[in-house]
Amino acid sequence: MTVAAQPDTLNFECETGNYHTFCPISCVAWLYQKIEDSFFLVIGTKTCGYFLQNAMGVMIFAEPRYAMAELEEADISAQLNDYEELKRLCNQIKSDRNPSVIVFIGTCTTEIVKMDLEGLAPKLEAEINIPIVVARANGLDYAFTQGEDTVLAAMAQRCPTREENAAQPAIAPVAEPKKSANLLQRLTSFAQAKEADLTPVGVETTSDSSEATTYIDHPPLVLFGSVPDPVVTQLNLELKKQGIKVEGWLPTKSYTELPPIDEGDYVCGVNPFLSRTATTLMRRRKAKLIGAPFPIGPDGTRAWVEKICSVFGVEPKGLEERERQVWENIEDYVSLLRGKSVFFMGDNLLEISLARFFIRCGMRVDEIGIPYMDKRYQRAELDLLEQTCREMNSPLPTIVEKPDNYNQIQRIKELNPDLVITGMAHANPLEARGITTKWSVEFTFAQIHGFANARDVLELATRPLRRNQSLDKLGWDKLVREDAKV
Repeated sequence: MTVAAQPDTLNFECETGNYHTFCPISCVAWLYQKIEDSFFLVIGTKTCGYFLQNAMGVMIFAEPRYAMAELEEADISAQLNDYEELKRLCNQIKSDRNPSVIVFIGTCTTEIVKMDLEGLAPKLEAEINIPIVVARANGLDYAFTQGEDTVLAAMAQRCPTREENAAQPAIAPVAEPKKSANLLQRLTSFAQAKEADLTPVGVETTSDSSEATTYIDHPPLVLFGSVPDPVVTQLNLELKKQGIKVEGWLPTKSYTELPPIDEGDYVCGVNPFLSRTATTLMRRRKAKLIGAPFPIGPDGTRAWVEKICSVFGVEPKGLEERERQVWENIEDYVSLLRGKSVFFMGDNLLEISLARFFIRCGMRVDEIGIPYMDKRYQRAELDLLEQTCREMNSPLPTIVEKPDNYNQIQRIKELNPDLVITGMAHANPLEARGITTKWSVEFTFAQIHGFANARDVLELATRPLRRNQSLDKLGWDKLVREDAKV
C-alpha cells in the first residue's frame, strides 16, 4: 500500500466562479447599529425588501435606521425621474431622523437599470445638506460580508486630513430629548455594559495606571473593521499594554468623528474581508498597510499584536504568557475538538482565520471553501495557516475559491467530516443526512476577536458536537440517524 505524500504548500482551486452566499446587503444589519447617527437606504426591488424583512425582522423592535427604496416597473423602464424620487425620500429621512450621513446601498437591480447613484449623490448632498455615501452591495459582484467592505471603502475617502480636522470649528452637541427605551434596547445596553466590565482572561488589575498610559513615539495608527464596542475596547487595550496608541477606528460610532488619515499613516484591518477598504486606504489616502494575521483566536491575536509591534520597533511584552493562559482557560472546549475533522463550505470570508484557529486546537481541516480570496490582503494569515499546520503536524488543507456546492456535497459524503460549517441553505439538508453542521453566519454576528473572545468562538463551534453527545446519551441521535439512512 502506498501513502500519498502531503503537499508542501497550500493548494488553491477555483470552481464555478459564482458566489453561493448570503446577500451582501445584509451588512446593513450590523453597520446601522455600529454607526449610530447613520441612515441606510437600500435601493432595489421587492425581493431585496423581502430579504431584509426576513434577515432583520427582529430589528424592528430596536427602531432601526434603515429603509428600502423599492424600484417599480416604471423605474426599471426609466419612465420616472430617479433624482426627484431620491430627493423626496432623502427629505423625508431628514425630516424624520435627521441623520449625520445617509448611505445609499445599491443592489443588483441598480446595476441592471444603470442607476447612476454616484452621479446623483453629490447634487443631492448639496441640496439636502447631509453627506451621502454610495456603496454597492449587489450579490453578483460581492459575497456576504463584502457589503461592509464596499461601505467602509466609500467612507475611507471621506476621512479628513489632520489639517482639515483642525480647521473645523468645534460644535457643541445638541441635547436630544430623552426617549424611553424599549425592553430590547434596555437589555442590549445592560448586556454591553456588563461585558465592558468583564476583565479579559489573563489581565491583571492594578491601581497603578501610569505604565498603561505611557505610549511610545510612533506614527499614527488607524484600525478598520466593524466590531462591537467591547471588542474595540479590548483590542485598544492589548495595544496600549505594548505602548501603542490607536488614533481611531473606521467605522466610528458617529460619522462626524471619522478618524483623520494623512499620507504615511499606518492602517491595519481586523477582518479578512476588507481588501477593498485596504486598497482604498493605500491608493487614495496613501496610508501604509500593516499586513498582519487577523485577531481571531489566541494565536491570531498574539500574531496580530506582534506584527504591529514589529512595525513600530516595539519588543512585545507578556504575550506568550497571555496566550498560554487563554489556552488553559479554553482547554475544556479544545478537548472536544481535538482529533476531529471540519469542512468549510464557504460563506462569510472568515474561513481561513477560523480554520487556522481550529487546526491549532487539534482539528483536521479537510477543505476550506471561501467565496473570494485576496492573497495579498490575507498573505500573513495564509503564512500563519501554513506554519500552524506544520507545527501541529496537520495536512495542509485545499482552499477552494467560489466552490461548487454540488461538488462539495459529494466530497463531504466521501470525507464524512465530524463538523461542516456551512451557509443556512445547506445546513438542514446535511443534518437530515446525518452530517453535523454549524451556521457560518453565527460567526459573523458573534464577538470572535481578541484573547477574551476565543472561548466564544469555540462555544459556537462545539455546540452541535455537545448536542450530539447529549442525544447519544439519551439514545435518540442513533435512532434519528438510522431513520435518515432509511
